Amino acid sequence: MTRQERYDYVLDYFRHEMPEVQTELEFGSVFQLLVAVILSAQCTDKRINQVTPDLFRQYPDAKAMADVEPEDVLEYIKSVSYPNAKADHLVKMARILVEKYNGEVPQDMNQLLDLPGVGRKTANVIQSVAFGKSAMAVDTHVFRVSHRLGLVSQKADTPYKVEQELVKHIPAEDVPRAHHWLLLHGRYICTSRRPHCEKCDLRDACSNPLHINL
Repeated sequence: MTRQERYDYVLDYFRHEMPEVQTELEFGSVFQLLVAVILSAQCTDKRINQVTPDLFRQYPDAKAMADVEPEDVLEYIKSVSYPNAKADHLVKMARILVEKYNGEVPQDMNQLLDLPGVGRKTANVIQSVAFGKSAMAVDTHVFRVSHRLGLVSQKADTPYKVEQELVKHIPAEDVPRAHHWLLLHGRYICTSRRPHCEKCDLRDACSNPLHINL
């Protein structure tokens, strides 16, 4: 199977099986999405969705969060990973949004990357989910599944290199959905340690030796 045939096979499967797909994070605005994505680093979406309702009721927008101190935010996010650092990032991020962008989340990649707690993956999620741009966020699930399905070469040994190869081969209109397709496949089927190969319909494209005897 050539690289392009792999892409056609995998994308056709997901287009049929998951024509409508979206993030599992719960939010009510672009600002709340940004907060949730920052909090989700090295933490599950399930945990974040347990934390954010109370957090968003207290601090629904950038102005409300900018007016408090990190220790105030910390009270609501103690159960997430690295809570102290994330509380500090959230308050500093909110203050920058208020000071520079009238409380609104910018669309520009470089402006997003200048915000505390925002790396390339987070910026791509915001661009894709909030603004509908053709941006591919590469987290650990996307990275793993892309390699196992042979969508990217072994030279793609960083998230950025995986992102570059994926957007080169995936049609622009599919890129926002493709992030969720690969992520959810990795989260529920192609898991890291014990992939559920018996449930996977993409085994014909898989390079993972764990499924061979199924």
